[in-house]
Amino acid sequence: MNTITPALTESKGFYKLSWLQRLGFGSGDLAQNLIYQTVAQYLLIFYTNVYGLPAATAAVMFLIVRLVDVVWDPLVGAYVDKHNPKWGKYRSYLVLGGIPLTGFAILCFWNGFSGSLVYAYITYVGLSMCYTLINVPYGALNASLTRDTDEITKLTSVRMFLANVGGLAVAYGIPILVKTFSPDGKINSSVSGNAWFMTMTIYAVIGLALLIFCFTQTKERVVMNDEDMLDVKVSDLWNEFRHNRPLRILAFFFITAFAMMAIGNSAGSYYMIYNVHAPDMLPYFAALGSIPAFIFMPMVPAIKKMIGKKKMFYVFLTIAILGMGMLYVISVIPALKNEVWLVLLAQFIKSTGVIVATGYMWALVPEVISFGEYTTGKRISGIVNALTGIFFKAGMALGGVVPGFVLAMVHFDEKNAISQSPLAEQGILWLVAIIPALLLIIAMVIISRYELEDDVIDKINMEIEQRHLNS
Repeated sequence: MNTITPALTESKGFYKLSWLQRLGFGSGDLAQNLIYQTVAQYLLIFYTNVYGLPAATAAVMFLIVRLVDVVWDPLVGAYVDKHNPKWGKYRSYLVLGGIPLTGFAILCFWNGFSGSLVYAYITYVGLSMCYTLINVPYGALNASLTRDTDEITKLTSVRMFLANVGGLAVAYGIPILVKTFSPDGKINSSVSGNAWFMTMTIYAVIGLALLIFCFTQTKERVVMNDEDMLDVKVSDLWNEFRHNRPLRILAFFFITAFAMMAIGNSAGSYYMIYNVHAPDMLPYFAALGSIPAFIFMPMVPAIKKMIGKKKMFYVFLTIAILGMGMLYVISVIPALKNEVWLVLLAQFIKSTGVIVATGYMWALVPEVISFGEYTTGKRISGIVNALTGIFFKAGMALGGVVPGFVLAMVHFDEKNAISQSPLAEQGILWLVAIIPALLLIIAMVIISRYELEDDVIDKINMEIEQRHLNS
């Protein structure tokens, strides 16, 4: 429970936000999900079945792009912390990065240079760099709105609710639009290139409009003075990582959680097409990856208050593993294999656990930022978000690298739009169920080490504000 002293009023960092401000902030994640979830879920199948890249080649490209991010992300984080644009320290980049991100997202799904590896690299690297230019400041923006932990929980719940609106729009809407625009009514054939281009154009433009809305509704009030940030440098990323134990724990949780999510999402299309043999049900299967958010994310503040954040992670990670186990059992028992309703039920159970666990972890980022400020005197939000961004993208990279290499190992036939060998089907099943479940077990062990309970972080935040009052 928060026990904020009268001296530490809203004017001293513990701000309450209106619902419009919460929705405005959350619309930024909705916007990013319209673009990046499309990339995470469908770029691999676009590259292999439409654009004409071998699965292993696409996997190597995903890995190289993430290596570029390892260099680029901390540069962006340090730059953001050191500079203060006139439109806002963090919110400015929603517009400055949003415009080029929109362009690169559209070009990534253009088939004009079909099969060209150079074009694929240029557009995907450009998209990833522009995404960082938005995502790192956007993550820091969260910590600049308020220090109040209850308010951050509400803010994160709204953010994740809207992020999953974006996920639902991608999961359900993308296959339907592509099939509608495609001459043969398929999403995984060589003639569906223009359909992918038109669909991505629609989503990217809507995403830009939402980023602009987020820009208009957010106000930064918990930021360091310019003179305190003059000596911020890229090496602070490594120093912060070494000295901030909660940050290290959160970073490793990020990589395992997002690897799990990205691998499962990348393989989902293949699974419904080739294992379940129900391509028409793909929109529903994919949509169930987001629908539980609308039921459970509004309950997160109450659940956290009842059982605490650690137990909440344990409960929902276990639920996710149960759902993955169901997917595996259904797929290996012949009598159940064609029962699509069971597949959808298992997907709902799995997604319930994944959504709450991976959604709430973003609420921990402002906590590790405050812990760093408490121990060093620097509130380097950009650097911290750059670091979490590196691990987030490392996890997302595994979502392209691991499926690409596994598909190559099991001799996936990119030219066959209807069926695959039993070995290829088994490889796809491992990508959907077994590998993600193993990663979640690791994630559960990692998060058990996190030590910033609510009473601890509240005490830290109050002491920081008291320092400001006394300075």
